[in-house]
Amino acid sequence: MPIRRQFQLDADKIVDTAEILARRIHERFPGAGLSALCKELVEISRQARQEAKRIARPIGWVRTLSYLVIAAIIATLVYSSVLIVIDLGEAGVDLRGPEIVQLAEAGLNDLILVGAAIFFFVTLETRLKRRRALGALHELRSIAHVVDMHQLTKDPERMRITGPDTKSSPKRTMTPFELSRYLDYCGEMLSITGKLAALYAQDFADTQVVTAVNDIENLTSGLSRKIFQKLTILYDREEGRLK
Repeated sequence: MPIRRQFQLDADKIVDTAEILARRIHERFPGAGLSALCKELVEISRQARQEAKRIARPIGWVRTLSYLVIAAIIATLVYSSVLIVIDLGEAGVDLRGPEIVQLAEAGLNDLILVGAAIFFFVTLETRLKRRRALGALHELRSIAHVVDMHQLTKDPERMRITGPDTKSSPKRTMTPFELSRYLDYCGEMLSITGKLAALYAQDFADTQVVTAVNDIENLTSGLSRKIFQKLTILYDREEGRLK
């Protein structure tokens, strides 16, 4: 157990990192939309810290209800079977081939229904946790796309290749240094988003949740690569100017 915990994500440190990043963005770009978005990411990270812990804990009332219902179903099935045997014995029924087949079919149908009911209650807790986790992961997926929208028009190529703007061209007032910081902040926000997603699968290894987490990590990694390419272009330009 100590070895396992050594390599677990620390939700408190993720929240601290998000809070520091929000302050850095506000100090560098006060009033910018990215600053407001990062503040929202901080709130989401705090919620994720609590929600991931809540999902990892057993849901007591669901387990108790499931155990009671399953026990009642099994007890009812056993009781009914005993009554049928007693009734058949008292009636002196001599079961032959067709009667045995009909009785077996009826019993099999009952067992299928009972099995389905038991499966429903056995998986009830997992399904409730899965629904909550997938809802939270959907919010993280959305914020990753919003971060991508913020860096969409931040094009370092325009600093290297000049040309006339159109009426609909975005305003570009950032210096190369400011643009590099802005893009770097976007990359950090995407990284935090991926780590928040991983919190939900850390102690809840549900297949669907793990798949959703992997999808978000792939998404944030892909968007981060786009930002890294822009930063590479920007750094190459600045390095060329210094030569």
